[in-house]
Amino acid sequence: MALAGTSKVVLGCVAFGIFWVLAVFPTVPFMPVGRTAGSLLGAMLMVLFRVISPEDAYAAIDLPIIGLLFGTMVVSIFLERADMFKYLGNLLSWKSRGSKDLLFRVCIVSAIASALFTNDTCCVVLTEFILKVARQNNLPPQPFLLALATSSNIGSAATPIGNPQNLVIAVESGISFGQFLLGVFPAMIVGVLTNAAILLCYFWKYLSVEKDQEGGQPAGPEVVADDEVTSHRFTPARMSHVSSLNPDDMDCISEPIIRSNSVRSTSGNENLRSRSVNSEADIQLAIKSLRASSMSHEMVEVSTVTDRRDEGASSRKFTRTASQQRSVIIEDTPPSPDSINGEKEKEDEVVEKKWRVFVWKTAVYLITLGMLIALLMGLNMSWTAITAALVLLALDFTDAQACLEKVSYSLLIFFCGMFITVDGFNKTGIPNTLWELVEPYSRIDSAKGVALLAVVILILSNVASNVPTVLLLGTRVAASAAAISHDSERKAWLILAWVSTVAGNLTLLGSAANLIVCEQARRAQFFGYNLSFWSHLRFGVPSTIVVTAIGLLIVTSY
Repeated sequence: MALAGTSKVVLGCVAFGIFWVLAVFPTVPFMPVGRTAGSLLGAMLMVLFRVISPEDAYAAIDLPIIGLLFGTMVVSIFLERADMFKYLGNLLSWKSRGSKDLLFRVCIVSAIASALFTNDTCCVVLTEFILKVARQNNLPPQPFLLALATSSNIGSAATPIGNPQNLVIAVESGISFGQFLLGVFPAMIVGVLTNAAILLCYFWKYLSVEKDQEGGQPAGPEVVADDEVTSHRFTPARMSHVSSLNPDDMDCISEPIIRSNSVRSTSGNENLRSRSVNSEADIQLAIKSLRASSMSHEMVEVSTVTDRRDEGASSRKFTRTASQQRSVIIEDTPPSPDSINGEKEKEDEVVEKKWRVFVWKTAVYLITLGMLIALLMGLNMSWTAITAALVLLALDFTDAQACLEKVSYSLLIFFCGMFITVDGFNKTGIPNTLWELVEPYSRIDSAKGVALLAVVILILSNVASNVPTVLLLGTRVAASAAAISHDSERKAWLILAWVSTVAGNLTLLGSAANLIVCEQARRAQFFGYNLSFWSHLRFGVPSTIVVTAIGLLIVTSY
């Protein structure tokens, strides 16, 4: 395809340049509108500048990819509701043998989860959990956050549903789910293990020193995750209602009042600092007891308890304080039949509710498993994902609005605008002209050609992002490989999938998953951590080069 007219080329470059700036730097000072608005702006400019017609713009939107994205999002939402990611979090800290073991588990779990539930979803759910486990066990957060981000990117390369660029490749190439998995999965496993080994070597000294930064006490050998972490309830602690009492009134306070934070003075007098009262009734009862005790500190009451038996009645006398008498009255009062029946009904309701939750979770897992089996059988990926999503919505037996509101519609709109913008840029003829200069030296029938193609994909993925790179190079790389053989064409698509995905580990801006981990960690309540651009770059460059090279050897041999 030759270059278009000068005006079309210039205006098309302007529109694509605006899209690129807002997509890579969504918060630029002169126009901080974000990626989604930047994508729509680029698409609109392509139509306004007459680089692409309105009809061609609508035709450029790839509906199968949009449908596949929507379906996988809904399935991921239901899996999160079914505590799938909670169980993955528990797996990280279950019988862990220290920091190095935890780091290795983060790499493996995040890679497998990303391959099945997309890397972005995995990073959104697991970032705060991993950060809090690291903080609570006095471990440096940086290696674990890097492990999550890099392993999620590597793991997502294994399946067509692992990340957006793989969705594009699977739909455009027609490669089945099973073929895609067989071609990239071995490289993914070796890549994750290699990345974990590099992480351990790079942070070995940091992970070997497990000391409390404040007290200097050595941490325990096992990684511990408390209930708040495993249930993902990251809420601030709440102060209970506090009431101050005199030490002389301790015997006049009823049993429902809970003691807390009591200390003894050096003179031997007891000083009760605070007590937590369960209800307003207990507060009033405490006040009355205080008033009664102020009148007489040693007030006692003689109570006669009549113990009637079959032979007759006898009386016994006890000397009790007011609080003890009230305690006896409470204890001697038999429970009413209504309260017993109410408790049984509540227990039955709890059991029934637990059973319903168990059945519902099982249904979600089975439907997700059925979707994966259907994908492996080679059924249409887009309609398979949409069908699974609709079945889950139907079986929920509630209004679907609450669930559908969690779908990232901004991402879907971003893809629509990006499809139009990239298609308009392709019509200028610039990508084709540049590819014609590189194509003779980047054919995949030689090792030098594969290496040069990998470098081009690696650089372009970090400059223009991985999804636009796939849209710009996909058909051209496949056409060049198809001239060699049909197997070479499929291999070219797999090389593009592997390199464009792993390329996201090069810099912090190379992948949306990296940015998610960075933002989630920075905004984490009480356990925030700032993962800087340079700290990611120092590890990302060697890891990306080594993992990409090893993976290419495996993918090209398939």
